[in-house]
Amino acid sequence: MKEVDFNEAITRSQKIRELYHELERQHHGSEWTIEEDALAFLTDAGLVGRLTMSQQGRWPKGDKTIPELEHKLGESIWWLIILADRMDINIQDALEAFLTKTEKLLEK
Repeated sequence: MKEVDFNEAITRSQKIRELYHELERQHHGSEWTIEEDALAFLTDAGLVGRLTMSQQGRWPKGDKTIPELEHKLGESIWWLIILADRMDINIQDALEAFLTKTEKLLEK
């Protein structure tokens, strides 16, 4: 599988979100709000937790755990990119600032 460039991931994520916005307008007459996007992310993050329990043998989920977990992990990253974009936060700057700050905190 090819490695994803972060800039490309952001661009592709934005295009996918716009396609979902089109579906939302068709089915509901309006786009989801940022709050609805955040709730959808939290729902998927919760599923990551449950699927992790299944992958670790702590929750009986079935034989499709790994593909579902991979999908939800990818989807969670996608949601974070979309939430940052919708709130005018540069996700790359936010990640860099977090990594730098945390590395400094943990340096000995």
